[in-house]
Amino acid sequence: MNIPIKTLQCFLTLVETENFTRAAQKCFITQPTLSKIIQRLEESLGETLLIRNNQKVELTQAGQLFEHSAREILGQWHRLQEDMSNLSGLKSGRLRLGVCPMMSSLIIGLLTSYRKRYPGVELHMYEYGGFGCEQALLNNSLDIAFTALPTTHETELVNHPLTKYPLLACLPEGHPLAEKDHLNWQDFQPYPFILYNEDFSLAKLINRLSRKAGVQLNIAFRSGQWDFLAAMVEADMGVAILPEPICNRLSTSKLIFKPMQPAMTWDLALIWRQSLPLTPAAKALLELSKQKTER
Repeated sequence: MNIPIKTLQCFLTLVETENFTRAAQKCFITQPTLSKIIQRLEESLGETLLIRNNQKVELTQAGQLFEHSAREILGQWHRLQEDMSNLSGLKSGRLRLGVCPMMSSLIIGLLTSYRKRYPGVELHMYEYGGFGCEQALLNNSLDIAFTALPTTHETELVNHPLTKYPLLACLPEGHPLAEKDHLNWQDFQPYPFILYNEDFSLAKLINRLSRKAGVQLNIAFRSGQWDFLAAMVEADMGVAILPEPICNRLSTSKLIFKPMQPAMTWDLALIWRQSLPLTPAAKALLELSKQKTER
């Protein structure tokens, strides 16, 4: 069986887009060419990998198995290319970096320093929630990622802590809880709660800590966008918990922020796969982050 790397790339692009037209555009080929590539791949394997319909393309059981293997193979190929191109030092290459959307403004300084120090490295950033970053690392689709701790796959991932910020209760003006100096989990029970999407590490942390305190939050809405979440609180649709840096960016809004008791923190870190060595580009980012945290 001789399957070109380009064929694997086209297959995974089709899986991600779920559409032949969009996948062909991303691969810079025509749709008929992409169809022939997939047809030859299925003939070579002797298996149907995709279910085709008018709405989207779905994976068969064989397709799911092949997708996992294809990601592993492409990940190893990427690492080999990185190692070979950087035998004489980090002058070029590609860094596949995962970033949680809420963290984006907090890591600009580190990424700017990285770009200045390693201008030849091509930076590819992918936005995921914390759980999405973990899955992409385990699928070998990322080299390293920024996320919040704790991770779900603790035994399979390594982390380097970066910094931590207080988590604050977010209330609309005039809310009954606004008179209190600090809030605890029991204070939230009578009110609708607005939480992040389920794949966010912060959502998992809030759920875990509230259950530990014996409180079942009344989750009314979810969002992956902190500004929309804050807007819902301001509209008196519920209460929420936000990291301090986000609260500071909302200082002009009609919101009130209160500390939690016991205090909680949002712990940010770089994570990577334990069973794989870091690529030179990822290792350079890690070393630069260590230099900055040590100052």
